[in-house]
Amino acid sequence: MISDDFYGIFVCILGYLLGSVPFGLLLTRTAGLGDIRGIGSGNIGATNVLRTGRKGLAAATLLLDGAKGAAAVLIARAVVYDEGFVLLAGLAAVIGHLFPVWLGFKGGKGVATGLGVLIAVAWPIGLVACAVWLLVAATARFSSLAALAAFASAPCLAAIVEDFNVVKLAFTIAVLVFVRHQANIRRLLAGTEPRIGRGKTEGA
Repeated sequence: MISDDFYGIFVCILGYLLGSVPFGLLLTRTAGLGDIRGIGSGNIGATNVLRTGRKGLAAATLLLDGAKGAAAVLIARAVVYDEGFVLLAGLAAVIGHLFPVWLGFKGGKGVATGLGVLIAVAWPIGLVACAVWLLVAATARFSSLAALAAFASAPCLAAIVEDFNVVKLAFTIAVLVFVRHQANIRRLLAGTEPRIGRGKTEGA
């Protein structure tokens, strides 16, 4: 009989592989735009795809990157009973996006995928984080600041309405997102971070 641990390891590996699918790169190549890593910031996320001028592709990248994070959680929840493995599968999806095996472990910044994971794990937290992102992006016009604010809010809210395991997941994802935005944080502090739609940036 196959053990629960085997299924747990399986869903974590599957989560990583789902997360590592570089939709931004695949969509732009399919559209004949070449390698997105040679455009703008070189990031494979939706913000950089938007710099191609193809809003539809950017929206598709955003949705698919979020969907792969959510899918990792939902599939794990359907396969294993241990919620700990479910949360690990979601974290694995974020790690897969950040460090995809197909791209030499050089991926995106985990924003859309992380939000997808949070929505699937605890939808109120995920939706609030999305709302924070939209509010900050609309007012400050900094994609990176919006991402940082969204993921800073997630563990704080989780600490109020969720159990400690969800708090740990939200906090870990936030740490990963903040680490991947180190250059953006330095530019924000220096006042040199470009706003959304203006020039090259390394935003989400």
